[in-house]
Amino acid sequence: MNFMTALDIGASGLKAQREYLNVVSMNMANSRTTRTAEGGPYRRKSVAMESSPLLSPFDSVMNQEMNKQLRGVTVRGIVNDTRPFKEVYEPNHPDADSKGIVRYPDINVVEEMVNMITISKSYEANAQAVESAKNMFNRALRIGMS
Repeated sequence: MNFMTALDIGASGLKAQREYLNVVSMNMANSRTTRTAEGGPYRRKSVAMESSPLLSPFDSVMNQEMNKQLRGVTVRGIVNDTRPFKEVYEPNHPDADSKGIVRYPDINVVEEMVNMITISKSYEANAQAVESAKNMFNRALRIGMS
């Protein structure tokens, strides 16, 4: 594994966690949204991630066995959660049905906060991996200059 591959692995993790954090923030911001442009309450969203190869075009041509096992992470997509909506009796709410029931997204703010903490720790770990790779590269350059 070379320096750039190490950076690519860390960068893929940083990018995926940033997107995941955006989705969690969107969920928290819309936890009480009863009406969307699509109609109906907001649907909680989740991020689907998958591992992906980090082969450079040169690695692909050279078929380096060692680099075939290196994997990063990519966001496959953002998916709607299938949880049923919370139904709350609020007859004075503008979005209440004929029975006075309002449908809210089933978003647990505590669960979303735990997700944010997990994302934050994962982001920090990826940032530290990138920083460590940069430090190793800089030390190698200093050794070469001596």
